[in-house]
Amino acid sequence: MDKKTRPMYMLSTRDPIQIKRHSQTESKGMEKKYFLQTEMGKKTRVAIFIADKIDFKAKAIIRDKKGHYIKIKGLINQEDIILVNIYTPNIGAPTYIKKLLTDIKGEINSNTLIVGDFNTPLTPMDRSSRQRINKETKSLKDTLEQMDLIDIFRAFYPKAAKYTFFSSAHGTFSRIDHMLGHKSSLNKFKKIEIISMVSSDHNGIKLDITSTIRKKTGKYTNTWRLNNMLLNNEWVINKIKKKSKIPRDK
Repeated sequence: MDKKTRPMYMLSTRDPIQIKRHSQTESKGMEKKYFLQTEMGKKTRVAIFIADKIDFKAKAIIRDKKGHYIKIKGLINQEDIILVNIYTPNIGAPTYIKKLLTDIKGEINSNTLIVGDFNTPLTPMDRSSRQRINKETKSLKDTLEQMDLIDIFRAFYPKAAKYTFFSSAHGTFSRIDHMLGHKSSLNKFKKIEIISMVSSDHNGIKLDITSTIRKKTGKYTNTWRLNNMLLNNEWVINKIKKKSKIPRDK
């Protein structure tokens, strides 16, 4: 990672780790943290971890009471950003996502990034079985198109068969974790890749975004990194567990 690249991690998880709201972790460089926590005993939760060195200022944080998404409005490198991290229910996932996007339609613009576990392959290519998508998913895709939202990975790799999840029950691979961005921001997306994760049953997705910052001496390019999983380090997860001091679900 070069000096101008800073990480931001977004986690969608069913892991029963309970993290006390706004507590600080001892993870290296991850001092700023905004996340959602559900009721004790609930397993669904999403989180956004932001590196302390990234120039980020939060203006508003909205948390779903049921634990399925968190939305943050803020500034990164003095530029407006809206981050939405979703963990979609297993049942009725496409319909849930469509409703959520419709509800926040007025806030979606060129500075919006929507990421997370959608529990939904968006194309037949996103399944190793090449099974056709159902009418609910087709309706969701129509909504994405109407909102000028794109599947960033598919925009970079139209024909690539890459997956983020393996179903042991069905013996199939699928890409159900996604990053959506606005069509007008495609030139800002530098690189996207799927990365293996040892601490999760889902692979992560890493996106590098380039922004131009104006300073007194002129303008220069800065790249920040968005990862839809937490960290590929078991010791970090253990640190979070220890720091939270909240019993795990049984």
